[in-house]
Amino acid sequence: MIGVIGGTGLGETLFGVSGGQTYNVDTPFGRPSNPIRVVKWHGTEVALLARHGDGHVCSPSAVPYRANIYALKTLGVTHIIASGAVGSLREHIHPRHLVVPQQVIDRTHRRPQTFFDEGLAVHVEFAEPFCPVLRTLLLSVAGQVETTVHSRGTYLCIEGPAFSSVAESHMHRAWGGDIVGMTALPEAKLAREAEMSYALVALVTDYDCWQPREQACDGHAVLEEIIGHLKAATLNAMTLMRAAIEAYAIKPLPPGPIQTGLDLAVWTDREKITPEAAARYGVLLKRYLEAHQ
Repeated sequence: MIGVIGGTGLGETLFGVSGGQTYNVDTPFGRPSNPIRVVKWHGTEVALLARHGDGHVCSPSAVPYRANIYALKTLGVTHIIASGAVGSLREHIHPRHLVVPQQVIDRTHRRPQTFFDEGLAVHVEFAEPFCPVLRTLLLSVAGQVETTVHSRGTYLCIEGPAFSSVAESHMHRAWGGDIVGMTALPEAKLAREAEMSYALVALVTDYDCWQPREQACDGHAVLEEIIGHLKAATLNAMTLMRAAIEAYAIKPLPPGPIQTGLDLAVWTDREKITPEAAARYGVLLKRYLEAHQ
C-alpha cells in the first residue's frame, strides 16, 4: 500500500478526496497527527495523512513523527510519498518548481530521531535517505506536470519554527544545501527504520532569505506572494503524485533491500531481545523476529 503524507498546503488538498475509510490508530508512541484515511486512487489503496493535523495545528517540531510512521506501518503501508514546502537555496530552482531530492542535511535538535531508543541497538543504512526506486517512479511521470521537476537536490532540514537568518541561509548554501525545509527529518529516518520506502516531493515557495528583495516590498506582499507560489506548487505536486500512483497501480514496485533493512541493522543479539522490547516495537520488529526465530 502507498501512504501519502501531506505537508503544508497539500495536507488540506489531500483531504478533499471523497470516500474511503478513516482509521484512528493508537501506537506505542502516541496518536498520529490526524486520523488516517484510506481511499481508492486509480484502483489502488492509498493511505492519506495530514502531517500537521486538521487545520495545521502541529508545528514542525511538534509533529508526532514516530506515531505517524508507526500508524502507517500498522495499516500495511510499504511505500510513502511525502510532500513539504521548502525555500530554494539556488537560483535555478524557482518558486513553483518541484524537487525530488536525493540527499539530506540534518540541523534538527529537538526531535526523537529513532524508534529504537531502549531495549536494543539498531543502526540503519542511511547513505541514500530517499528510496531510489520510488524517486525513479516519481521522475518517470514528471512530464505530466506543467512546471520544472528537479531530479536532484539536497534538502537541508532546520528545526524551526522560525525561518533562517540571512547569515544562516548563506551558510546553508555553502554547505551544499539546495532547498531548506523543516519536516523531512526525522520522518525519512523513521521510515527507513520501519522498512518502508520513502520519497519526497518538495514544493518550492520562495528563495529563502539569501536572495535580496526589493526594499519597497513589504511583509504582507511577500506573504501573499509565497502563498500564491504554495497554491500553484500544491496543484503541481498533486498532479505528479496522482500520476505516480496511477503508474504504481499499473505496475507495482518490486520489494527491495529497504523492506528487509533491519536484517543488517539490528546489532543486539537475538536472544537478548526481551518480550517487553518485542511488544513495545510491535509491527516494526515483527518481520525481523519471525525471520530470525
